[in-house]
Order: sequence, then structure tokens, then C-alpha cells
Amino acid sequence: MFNFAQLKFPIIQAPMAGGINTPQLASVVTNAGGVGSFGFAYNTPQKISEDLIATKALTNGSINANFFVFNPVELPIQIIQRQAVEALKRLPIEEEYSVSIPQPPFFPNIEEQLEPIWEHRPAILTFHFGIPPAKVIEKAHALGISVGITATSLKEAIAIQTAGANFIVSQGIEAGGHRGIFEPNSEDEKLSTIALTELLAKNCSIPIVAAGGIMRGGDIKNILAVGATAAQMGTAFLCCEEASTSTAHRDYLLNKQERGSVFTKGFSGRMARGIENEFIRLMANQTTLPFPMQNTMTASLRQLALKTNNGEYQSLWAGEAYSKVRQMRADELMKTLGSELTLAI
Repeated sequence: MFNFAQLKFPIIQAPMAGGINTPQLASVVTNAGGVGSFGFAYNTPQKISEDLIATKALTNGSINANFFVFNPVELPIQIIQRQAVEALKRLPIEEEYSVSIPQPPFFPNIEEQLEPIWEHRPAILTFHFGIPPAKVIEKAHALGISVGITATSLKEAIAIQTAGANFIVSQGIEAGGHRGIFEPNSEDEKLSTIALTELLAKNCSIPIVAAGGIMRGGDIKNILAVGATAAQMGTAFLCCEEASTSTAHRDYLLNKQERGSVFTKGFSGRMARGIENEFIRLMANQTTLPFPMQNTMTASLRQLALKTNNGEYQSLWAGEAYSKVRQMRADELMKTLGSELTLAI
């Protein structure tokens, strides 16, 4: 099983769904002494297998494969569907894009997605939005794969520990991308990374990996000081040349730092933090379909924005501290973080 003590640096490059993680990025981070990751939430089994094979050719170190735990979902009543479609059709975009109500199945079959995992056996398997079926955790352990699950509260963390996970990812409110809360319609405690990590470290007996707003070696030192075993960092790696971050996304990260990052349901139907843009502003208080139906419905719009390099309509996921992002190779970033951590201790 995976042991955090084997790492040169206590750093996990965060899994980021949507293709930002690449075999090049994951392998470079792993070879530099951390853990490289993939966000396989929407990927086909074939794509998952291809990425793991390509990464294995570049490293024999520890890799993390991450998946979403999708909750059962049904289409809302007709009037809600119509309002959600109209909200997207009203957007002031000259180019043509399609908006249609998704049809089932609304999300990938996780059992099928996991088949390449059982075949290629990455060191770590992690989950977001909830706890996978017990048989998944049991099979992972039988194959020597460690399991980690995201928590946004102590209640979720206790459930994760009880389920037999090997570690907990403590996601603070500062984190970019999708909020990992189990029940999206329940009250969110919105704890900071430091506060949540300290709370979980005091009340849980398995390792805690802190995530959210961690951009410098000094930030890593701070979360280790309150009981974390390692840091999970996503936004920090977005401007590395090995990441497949879009041109507009990189530009906004580096040159539109005054905008800040905010939460929106507009892109996917679930709260996610990204750089504020026109889409987020116009979709505030608009009707959306439940997750991940809204994500499917906005796919055409996001693809158009990507094709036309229009950052105002891309989902520019980024953490609260994205103004600290650095443009450098992933191995250089790992060395820099390691040096900063050494100086901070």
C-alpha cells in the first residue's frame, strides 16, 4: 500500500477533470518526488487505460486516479427544463451553439470506468462527492491500491474513515474546481483549509491531505503544522507547460488576477470555484439543471469558447489564491516548492 513517508516532497498534484492532467504532467510530478494525478470523472474506460499506459511508460512512481461519485439524478419538471435551456440561449454569443436537454444515462458507469484501474493498478485511487460502494474499496485494498476520499466537514471525514479509506482529502473553501460536499443541497460549513485540516487531524486517525489555497512552500508548512500529512495542489500546476490548460485559461490566471475566483452552478449544476467571467455573472440566479446534466448541456458552449479562445465562456476553474500561480515547468515548480518548504521549516 502507498506510504506518504516514501515521498521526497509531501505534494499531490491535484486531479483535475476535463483533461488538464496529462501523462507528462503526472509523470514529471511523480519523478520529482510527489504524486501525479488524473481526474478521470468523465473519461471512457479506453481513455483511462490509454493515459495510465502512457504514464507508466514515463514513470514507475506513484500515480493517483480520481473519480466522481455521482448521485442518482432525474430530470426536473418541464418548466425547470425550459427555464434552464432559455437561460443558456439568452447568452449574448454571436456564434452558433446547441442547447438541448440531456438524455440518460446522465453520467458514466463507475464500474466500467474502474476496469482499467484494476488492470493497471495505480498506487492511489481517490473519490470526490462521496464514498464509493464498499466493494470498490475492498477490491482496491485487495490489489494493494490505497483509497482517499474528499471531505468538506468532520461529519463527512468520520464517514470516510468508517468506510475504510486510507486517507482523507480535507478540501477547504479556498479550493478551485468543484466543491466536494457529499450532499450539494445541504448546508456547507465553508471551513478554511487550515481550520478543516486541524479539525480533522484532531478527530481522525488516518492521514489528512489538505487541499485549497496552497500555492507556496510556506503554505505547505502551515498545513503540516496543523496536522496534515501532505498537500494537494491543483491551481499551482495550471500554468506548467506539461498541463493541457487552455490558452485563455492561462491568460486569465496570469493576467486577470484582479477578477478573483467565485462559486457558480452555471457550468455544471454543482458549486465550483473559478475565475469570474461573463458567463458566471450572467448565469447568477438563473435556473440550472441538476449536476451533471447542466455540465452536459453546456458542453457545446464550452467547446465553442475553447475553439474561439473566448475565456468569458470557459469554465476557468481556479482556487482563491490563483494570483500566486507561476509559469514554469512542473519539475522546476516541484524543486521551488521543496526549497520554499525547507526554508519555511
